[in-house]
Amino acid sequence: MNRARPGRRPPGGAGARGRRIGRRLGAALALLLAAAAAAPAAAFPDRPPRILGGFAAGGTSDIVNRLTAEAVAPSFGVRPVVDIRTGANGFIAAAEAARSAPDGLTVVQCSTGLLTITPELPGAQLPIDPAQDLVPIANVAHSSQAMVVSSRSPYRSVGEFLAAARARPGTLTYASAGIGSVSHLSGARLARLGGLELVHVPYRGAAPGVLDVAAGRADTIITNLGDVVGQLGEGLRLLAFADGIGSPRFPGVPQLGDSVPGYAVSGWFGLCGPRGLPAALAERWVAALRAGFADPALRQRLEENGLVLRLEDTATFARTIATDRRDWGEVIRAARIRVE
Repeated sequence: MNRARPGRRPPGGAGARGRRIGRRLGAALALLLAAAAAAPAAAFPDRPPRILGGFAAGGTSDIVNRLTAEAVAPSFGVRPVVDIRTGANGFIAAAEAARSAPDGLTVVQCSTGLLTITPELPGAQLPIDPAQDLVPIANVAHSSQAMVVSSRSPYRSVGEFLAAARARPGTLTYASAGIGSVSHLSGARLARLGGLELVHVPYRGAAPGVLDVAAGRADTIITNLGDVVGQLGEGLRLLAFADGIGSPRFPGVPQLGDSVPGYAVSGWFGLCGPRGLPAALAERWVAALRAGFADPALRQRLEENGLVLRLEDTATFARTIATDRRDWGEVIRAARIRVE
C-alpha cells in the first residue's frame, strides 16, 4: 500500500480542493456583483418609495406627483406610492417628510407657496422651518400662470381690464385661493406694478374662486393654467399669461408683462427630502426624473394639464428657491400682507 510521506500532501488533496473552491467562490462573487450593478430595483430593497402630497387628489399638484411616480418607476424598479396628507397649505405633508428618515424613501412635493411664500408671511404659524428641515432634491414642473375673466366679461384684453380698473379704482375684484396663496400675491403684484386699486376676494382654494369668476361674481383671477384649462371657452376667457413663459397649448397669447412692465410670477412643483438626506440619494432621484421624463408621452401629459417640464438639479433648484423667496418677500412687504 502506498502511503504519502510525512510532510507531503497527496495530489488532489485539501490544498487543491481549497484552491478550486476559492476559484468557484470568486466566480460566484463576480456574478453577484455584476447582477447587483445591473439591477436598479435594488435601489429601494425594503419598501417602495413614497411621494407625499399636501393637496387634494385630482388637482394640479396631485397630477404632478402621479406623473412623477410614473416617470421614476423604471429606474427604481418599483413605482413610488403617492401619499396624500392634506392641510395647512401643504405643511402637514411637509412636516411628515421632515420627520422621516433621510434614506431616500420619503420625499415630499414642495411647491412655490410652501418654500417661498408662506415662510415670508408675517403671522404665519408653521410646524416646521422648510429652509432648515427640508432639503431640495429637484424641480419637476413649471405651472403656467394665467389671467382669466368670465366669458361674459366686457374685458377682452388686458388693456381693457387695466383701463377699467384705473377709471373705477376700488371696484374691480380679483379672486384668490386664499390669503398668502400664489394667486393672492399675483393679484397684489399686478395692483402694485400697474398702479391699480383692486379688491382682493380670498376663497378656500382656487376651485371656488375660479367658479365665481366664471359666474361673474369676481372680475378676474391669476392662477395655475391647470386650474382653468378645462373651462376656457366655456365659462372663462384667457386674457394673458403671467409668468413670462406661457404654454405651448396656447401659442400667441400675450404676457401680462407686455402691458405691465416688470410683471412676472412663477409657479412650480419640485421634490424635497428630510434634513440630512445624502447628496448621493438626491442625485438618484434627479437621474430617475431625467430618464423618465425623456419620454415624450409623459411630457405631453404634463402639457395637457397646463404644465411644462422644468427639471432642475439640486443646486439649480436651491437657487430658484432663494431667488423666488426674495422676490415674493418683497411683494408681501410692499402689499403689507399678513396672516391674522
